[in-house]
Amino acid sequence: MITISNETLSVSIATMGAELQNIYNKQTGLEYLWDANPAFWPKTSPVLFPVIGGLKDGSYKHNGNTYFFNRHGFARESEFEVESQSESCVKLVLQTSEETLKQYPFQFKFSITYSVSGGELKNTYLIENKGNEELLFSVGAHPAFRVPLIEGEDFTDYYLAFNEDEDAGVYPILADGLISNTAEPFFNNTKELPLKKELFYKDALIFKELNSTEISILCKKSTNGIKYSFENFPYMGIWNAKDANFVCIEPWCGLGDVETTTSLLSEKEGINKLAIGESFTRSWTVATF
Repeated sequence: MITISNETLSVSIATMGAELQNIYNKQTGLEYLWDANPAFWPKTSPVLFPVIGGLKDGSYKHNGNTYFFNRHGFARESEFEVESQSESCVKLVLQTSEETLKQYPFQFKFSITYSVSGGELKNTYLIENKGNEELLFSVGAHPAFRVPLIEGEDFTDYYLAFNEDEDAGVYPILADGLISNTAEPFFNNTKELPLKKELFYKDALIFKELNSTEISILCKKSTNGIKYSFENFPYMGIWNAKDANFVCIEPWCGLGDVETTTSLLSEKEGINKLAIGESFTRSWTVATF
C-alpha cells in the first residue's frame, strides 16, 4: 500500500490495479471514498483500461483474431510498478507483458499519477503507443464516493450538482448487457439530480451528451461534500450498487458495447486510436470539503 499526503489530505493507493483505497481529509475528519464492503461491492475505485464496460459475448475481434476480456479490461486486475514517488505524488506504471498480449495484442505503457495539493487529489492517465501499429484503447475512472458522509444523514439528503444546465438523455443498459442505441429522456434543463437508490436499480446511468465538466456531491443538511472535475471525457457513467451507500462518478474515454456492435475493436463506439510513438493524456480531480 502506498500513501501520499500533505497538511490536508491523506490518500492511499494499492499497487494492484493502481486503485485508490481512501481519501481522508484531516481538517474535516471525514473519509470520502467507499469502504469496499463486500456485501455490496468489494471495490473502491477501479481503473478501466483498455476497455470500458462489457463486450458482446465477452470478446472482440482484431486483425482476424478473437480476444476475450473481463468487464472493464485487465488493468484493475494487474499489478502496477511504482516508477516514482514523493511525499505528495506517486506514478504507477503498467506495460505490455506476456499476460497482456494474450488478451490485447498491442505494445503500450500506461502510467497513472496521483498527487495531492491542499484538499484536492489529482489523477492523470498517460497512455503511450510503444508498438509498430495504431493503438486502440479506452480508459476511464470508477471512483465510489461515500454517501452519506456523516453519520445520521441519509442517502436522500444528497444530490448531484452539475456546473452546466443539462438536458441529456440516458442510454439504458439492455437485458443482454449491451447499451441501447436510443436515449431515453432524463434531464430537463436542470443543474441538480436528487439522489435516491432507486435511480440505479436498472444499473448505471450512461450519458453521451453532458455539458458539464464538474459534478459535485452535496448535502441539504450539511456543508461537506466533493467537487469532481474532468475535461475531454466524452462519456459519463453514474452508478450505485443496489442499496449501497456510495455513488460512482465515472468519466470515460470509451464505452461498453452498444446493441449494434460489430465486435471489431477498430469499429467500437468511442474507441481511441493512437498513432505509433504518440501519447494520450487525461486528468480528473476531486476537491474535498
